[in-house]
Amino acid sequence: MELDDAYANGAYIPGAADYPAKWASLAHAFRADNLCELDLPYGESPRQRFDMFHPPRLAKGVVIFVHGGYWLNFDKSYWSHLAAGPLAHGWCVAMPSYDLCPDVRIGQIGQQVGQAIETVAARTAGPIRLCGHSAGGQLVARHAHADRVEKVVPISPVADLAPLMKTSMNRDLQIDADEAQAESPVHRPPPACPVTVWVGADERPVFLEQAQALTDAWGCAQVVAPGLHHFNVVEALADPQSPLTKALVS
Repeated sequence: MELDDAYANGAYIPGAADYPAKWASLAHAFRADNLCELDLPYGESPRQRFDMFHPPRLAKGVVIFVHGGYWLNFDKSYWSHLAAGPLAHGWCVAMPSYDLCPDVRIGQIGQQVGQAIETVAARTAGPIRLCGHSAGGQLVARHAHADRVEKVVPISPVADLAPLMKTSMNRDLQIDADEAQAESPVHRPPPACPVTVWVGADERPVFLEQAQALTDAWGCAQVVAPGLHHFNVVEALADPQSPLTKALVS
């Protein structure tokens, strides 16, 4: 369809097909070597589970990371290693999965993520910081007003869903005008907490536009990370000293 190429990340990233296996391998090794609780339930379906990673000392609070995949792909098991950065700074990290389209609508996924945030909040103390990548960026921005949330970092967020109605993905996403209006963060009021929109300088132009749209709508900070594309911009969370990690936990 009209915007298929615009939103096709993998076609423009060298070695794109190798990334999921790499992420899964790194995540598996990280779970084996770190203190964690796995597959904790927050809802009824098999995918409504989250993993919790704990620092070796009393946590400063909890970072909740929500994965991307255009609401169609992946689960929490691919991203465990991204907890390394916040953990090194003394933060607990929770990573939920959620049901995927077309089994559910994006609005229902948003409700599930809201329930995951509430469940994590009920079993932790201290502030909550939200971080999500791509579709996960939309999901955390959508919940920027939740109780105890003191900072939000959407990475390469899909902040306006309307353009996706002009892609072939919409056969499964089933976005209509009403859902695009209700679920797009650009149409929501800005939260009281600080927000930093993070995006790679080498991403597809539409993702730079999406990041700018949210920045403009909310009047928030934005960082365009040089030399990074849609698949590797999020990997900086695994580095405790990366600017992305420091922006999230500082």
